[in-house]
Amino acid sequence: MEVKDEQLILSLVDRDPDLKRYYDEHVQLEKRLAQFNHKGFLNQDEEVERKRLQKVKLAGKDRMMEILNKYR
Repeated sequence: MEVKDEQLILSLVDRDPDLKRYYDEHVQLEKRLAQFNHKGFLNQDEEVERKRLQKVKLAGKDRMMEILNKYR
């Protein structure tokens, strides 16, 4: 996510509960994905979960961008 987008999100989270929810989820997913990325090897179940988390994170990011477009 670009820095200017993140700054705009942070300035709007108090006004838009949906944006806050998606942003909080995005941050949590980044943390969980970082845990997988720090592992040297992922078993099959971990790889499936990592891909699932990436898809959820991307869908949330798309929703955040839609919300941001309303404010631009």
